[in-house]
Amino acid sequence: MSRLGQLGGRLYRGEVSYDFVGRQRRWYTISGAILLISIVALFVRGLDFSVDFKGGAVFQFSAPSVTQTQVQDTVSHEGINGAVVQQLTGKLGNSSWEVQTPTLTSQETYTVENALISQLGAKDMSTSFVGASWGGQITTKAVQALITFLVVIVLYLSIAFEWKMAVAAFVALIHDLVIATGVYALTGLQVSPATVIGLLTILGYSLYDTVVVFDKVRENTAGLLGGARSTYSEAANLALNQTLVRSINTSVIALLPVAAILFVGGGLLGAGELKDLALVLFVGMLSGTYSSIFIATPVLADLKEREPQYRALAKRVSVRASGGRAAKRAAAKVGSRPAAPTAQEPDDEAGDVDPDDAAPPASELTATATATASRVPAARGSSRAGAAVRPAIARRARRSGAEHGRPGGGSRQGPVPPHQRPDT
Repeated sequence: MSRLGQLGGRLYRGEVSYDFVGRQRRWYTISGAILLISIVALFVRGLDFSVDFKGGAVFQFSAPSVTQTQVQDTVSHEGINGAVVQQLTGKLGNSSWEVQTPTLTSQETYTVENALISQLGAKDMSTSFVGASWGGQITTKAVQALITFLVVIVLYLSIAFEWKMAVAAFVALIHDLVIATGVYALTGLQVSPATVIGLLTILGYSLYDTVVVFDKVRENTAGLLGGARSTYSEAANLALNQTLVRSINTSVIALLPVAAILFVGGGLLGAGELKDLALVLFVGMLSGTYSSIFIATPVLADLKEREPQYRALAKRVSVRASGGRAAKRAAAKVGSRPAAPTAQEPDDEAGDVDPDDAAPPASELTATATATASRVPAARGSSRAGAAVRPAIARRARRSGAEHGRPGGGSRQGPVPPHQRPDT
């Protein structure tokens, strides 16, 4: 099995995990910076709409051995301002050009055509006109489609899951929409009908990835309030880790053909509409994958953790975790403390107990009680085991002396003469 497959299995089983939800402030900061750049670009540079939205004239012709600057200067010399020049064919074959101008009169159109033919040697000239009213209709239809899409998505998620999941998914969609639009503002590429189609496509892709994660979150959080094993954020983070490899694999497989269209079709062939579609798909898929992992699920966890039942669950989990940590600390202290030596099993290493200090048998205590009592106390430095044994010897000696009529066990008398000993 590959390493990625093994990692996916370990992530699914919870053996390894990355705290995506717990680090939501980091992701919010990164997204906030990207969104700020995109918004500033939109206000400062704005979007460059194609002729399909604003109306005008389109001149397409073939002119090898000319540059974009030459085409631009030729049109500007005829008094046409705001013309947009695009190269339609790249390294393969002759160069084809497209010139988009504002709305022109018949005389202005004739003048531009003659200038392109006479000065640049343009061939295969074709001219088309797009009315401003038709461009306005295209813009209105695009906005209506976008709003309808967002409303339907919110309603679907509210019914299929819950409204807080719908809010989190909506935030992720707006995040992707602003970033993709900001990229167009920064790069200066034209916004064409193909761009709008690609924009709606990436919103659907981003939503698909988010729904997959949310379905796993719903599965992991079912019955969560009945125990105290994990918080909602922890369960959501586990679901995110379990679907992480799937999200990455899906994104990579989807990005490969889009990248081929963008870099081969758009860069090598110079296809205008194809490049517009591929660019918005490429940017949107990257942003959609990022938002489904780093934005949608953390936002959902933040919304759910505000509910009273999940706040109470978080407290129970915290109390249980603190109790477990206390038990581990106590067990660690007990395990690190050395065992105390006993009189029956002297610890030679701890106390260096002398075998001669052990208690003698009871039969020897009776015969030697007086001699034992009169012995000099043990020298300093004896072990704890020996100190514990000697008082017992003295008590047994006193009892033995009392049995033979010696007051106090004869603890202060000298040695007993042999003819007075009981055994003589």
